[in-house]
Amino acid sequence: MPGDNGKGVEQDVVIIGAGAAGIAAARRLQAIRPDLSILLLEAGDRLGGRAWSVGLPEAGDIALDLGCGWLHGARTNAWTAIAGEVGLTVDRTPAPWNGGRRLQRDDAATQAAQEAIGAYFERLDSHEGADIDLAEMLEAGNPWNGQIRAIGTYITGAELERSSVLDYNRYDPGPGPDWRVREGYGTLISRYGLPVPTRLGVEVTRINHRHAGRIDIETNQGGLSARIVLVTVSTNVLAAGRIAFDPPLPDKIEAAARLPLGLADKLFLRLANQEALPADTHMLGSISRGATGTYQLRPFGAAVVEAYFAGDLAHDLERQGVEAAFSFAADELAAQFGADIRKQLSVADMSAWAAAPHIGGSYSYAEPGASDLRGVLATPRDERIFFAGEACSRARYSTAHGAYETGVTAADLIAGSLSQDR
Repeated sequence: MPGDNGKGVEQDVVIIGAGAAGIAAARRLQAIRPDLSILLLEAGDRLGGRAWSVGLPEAGDIALDLGCGWLHGARTNAWTAIAGEVGLTVDRTPAPWNGGRRLQRDDAATQAAQEAIGAYFERLDSHEGADIDLAEMLEAGNPWNGQIRAIGTYITGAELERSSVLDYNRYDPGPGPDWRVREGYGTLISRYGLPVPTRLGVEVTRINHRHAGRIDIETNQGGLSARIVLVTVSTNVLAAGRIAFDPPLPDKIEAAARLPLGLADKLFLRLANQEALPADTHMLGSISRGATGTYQLRPFGAAVVEAYFAGDLAHDLERQGVEAAFSFAADELAAQFGADIRKQLSVADMSAWAAAPHIGGSYSYAEPGASDLRGVLATPRDERIFFAGEACSRARYSTAHGAYETGVTAADLIAGSLSQDR
């Protein structure tokens, strides 16, 4: 194998996980240390990790993102510039929360709900003192707590009772609006990874770091060794012990367990007559219920509806299957547009991130008291085992650009730890 230095080490750097962090780290190392041999190992059958775009023939060049879809903090998001570099199109249509089109319910109830939601998030922003869960900031008996709960699940992927106020307040995706990649965020990240030497279908089962001169890596396709290992797998994979460390790394496993993945799933529906719904318009399924979907009607003007479910509702619908998810979404759309809208809808695709092999969820949240564990997870071990991924980001967790930044940071540390002497 390339990079053999005569000491039984086959690679200088082995990166485990071909998501945004792993790909970013690999590309950064290729740029700043072209002398190093790098190998990216991915247990799945594609690049991108939790970024995954799928095509829809009737949608033309538009891709549907089953995973991350918005370039949050787009003006300073590294992926925005990379999209241009790899020949993809950034769509600057405003997101619904950046002034884009929302389906308006101009009535007193909607106004009251918006005021209650605003007051809740002001309480979160101003909270000081002990780290508590997000549910403790609800006002008992407030009739709009259901909608607040729904929004909370979209943000963290988990119910309010499980999520840290401190971690929520540390979240900062960076300035700028949120944009999209017309050909798909997943397309962008996987295309960026193409120049990296990669092996798909390779599941790492053990990392033996007992030897001073090398790290031995056991996989379902045999063993290999490296000078440095970068681990970018999800916190749920780490917490489940899917990769055994020898000697053990209990601080990493505990950190991962307390920074679990929430769940957000998407259901894409074909729309037979695109004129039946307004283009690029956002709709909330229910303004009073916690278990509700949020809908992007005709994204990019395509004849598609993107339904988004999170938290316990997403778990329930994923377990029940695509027909149950379709029925739920159709009911919520029919409540707004009338029963005839059902005749226009059919299933195009659906994600199932909780059941996704080698991933097990969508994006990390911190349990109360666990926000500082993001730093624990990100800290290298003995300058030989490094960690990256969205869960390692203090302020940009849950985002693909947060994952990118942790990958670049890890790559810079790795480059510094490896001597130029070959």
